[in-house]
Amino acid sequence: MEEIAAVYARSLFEVAQEQSKLDTVRDQLGAFADALNDSRELQTFFFSPYFSTAEKSDGLDRAVTDADPIVVNFLKLLIENHRTPAIFRVRRELDRLWRQENKRLPVQVTSAVELDQATVNQIGDRIAQQTGQKIDLSASVEPEILGGIVVRVGNSILDASIRNRLEQLRKQVARA
Repeated sequence: MEEIAAVYARSLFEVAQEQSKLDTVRDQLGAFADALNDSRELQTFFFSPYFSTAEKSDGLDRAVTDADPIVVNFLKLLIENHRTPAIFRVRRELDRLWRQENKRLPVQVTSAVELDQATVNQIGDRIAQQTGQKIDLSASVEPEILGGIVVRVGNSILDASIRNRLEQLRKQVARA
């Protein structure tokens, strides 16, 4: 399924890029995927084999208005090829391609207590300086890490949490 989603996402990405509508297509596909994710009824309708391709296509025309023709045609292609359940994976891959194209790097800062925005921004600015990329910065709170921070930059993780330090200490004691 991942490979199929990658092929569909790459194709959509290339068409949208050729027509200079990459941001619009990404936003609209994301909005449709969010609507599907939030509605069990929509999932049942679009993912179920009990509804015909024609019924799904007609439902799409009714549900999606004012969308770019690229997005509508893409969604109809997914319906015709019975690949609608891959929409979430297609979206993830399209987002990854978009970030790569726009030199955007996702950064997630996790702390035991809520950090003030200035501190989070300072961490993001430092990472942007070191990588030379624009940063998509988000912050979250997880009391389970006890203290310190965990910073996820793309696929890399810097774990400076107390929980991690205690785990490392436990392993050292166990080896001794």
